[in-house]
Amino acid sequence: MPSKTASSTTLPSVVISARGASRLKNGHAWVYRSDVKVADDVPPGALVDVRDEKKKFLGTALYSSSSQIAIRMLSSGPVADLAALLRQRIQEAIAYREKVVADSDAYRLVFSEADLLPGLIVDRYNDVLSLQVLTQAMDVEPVRHSTLGALEGMLHPAGIVERVDPRVRELEKLPPKESGLLRGDKTKTIFTMNGVKFHFDGLEGQKTGAFLDQRENYAAAARFAHGQALDVFCYHGGFALHLAPRCSSVTGVDSSRPALEVADQNAALNGREVEWIEANAFDLLKDYSASGHQYDTIVLDPPAFAKSKQNLDTALRGYKELNLRALKMLRPGGVLVTCSCSYHVSVNDLLEVLTSAARDVHRTIRLLENRGQSLDHPILLNIPETAYLKCVIVNVSN
Repeated sequence: MPSKTASSTTLPSVVISARGASRLKNGHAWVYRSDVKVADDVPPGALVDVRDEKKKFLGTALYSSSSQIAIRMLSSGPVADLAALLRQRIQEAIAYREKVVADSDAYRLVFSEADLLPGLIVDRYNDVLSLQVLTQAMDVEPVRHSTLGALEGMLHPAGIVERVDPRVRELEKLPPKESGLLRGDKTKTIFTMNGVKFHFDGLEGQKTGAFLDQRENYAAAARFAHGQALDVFCYHGGFALHLAPRCSSVTGVDSSRPALEVADQNAALNGREVEWIEANAFDLLKDYSASGHQYDTIVLDPPAFAKSKQNLDTALRGYKELNLRALKMLRPGGVLVTCSCSYHVSVNDLLEVLTSAARDVHRTIRLLENRGQSLDHPILLNIPETAYLKCVIVNVSN
């Protein structure tokens, strides 16, 4: 390990408070702006030495001049060659996926802090890579060049596309730009998860193109699915298409017509019959539960309701309403798969919501599986923000 008292003399220094230093010593990678004491003349996105108030060297980090997360640690030691470090970390990320990913040519290749590459997301969809840059430091041209060069050299993709989140660029005070093709000549492909094929268009849809974090949960849900199934917030049909071979009928619901059009194309690609309904999920569940619709399997995979702690109470009310309606509609012996991708909603929060909803509608539920995100979205125990996805599967009796 590099010496923690050494540092690179060529980098600008940032001095942080005792609270910030304690956070780093406890293993977290972030220092908030309120804990930055000195950051004189540090360029946006710079590589910096981090020191405590006694000027002791704590490590090397990436700096943002605008984000509330001012410091994202890169190494506990000095970094003499950033390009070489980026290549090494990308290579390690690829090697990790080779160990944990099976039955898929689509997975998250780089997961920001969880792969010690803060501010960088890279997803693989067969022969196309989808990249997201989330910080000033990862947007610096030499860093972009090194990252793209490493990805091309190691994986030889037919195309690398960049998905731009305008809100993130605004928060990081980065110039606006459009999503587009960065390398190669291909933006569309077909990828496979658990034997199910999907269309991918690198310049359309949400996130980087698909919900890869649910890949293992799709397979788990299929193991328990039976009878008539309802997939709510189905997007491109991830759960619905996995349930189809195990169920007598499957209905997918989403409020986005473009998403349902892709879902229908995916169904055709796999030769599977699914009914797609364009509707507001809350309205549909309210109407269906009131009119006595019954199902044997229901999946709830809503978007993040709690973007911040301030939204938590409202989010929990939303989750309870969804789960209550679904529990009313399940036949005895039915299966409910309920998910939350809100980091601020804990596993215990979701279980309490589910328990409360079951009590209100006089249903008995048995926990079948308590799951999280797929293994290609690794969780660092010292950085709790890397754990965000919850997927609970229960059996409903009486």
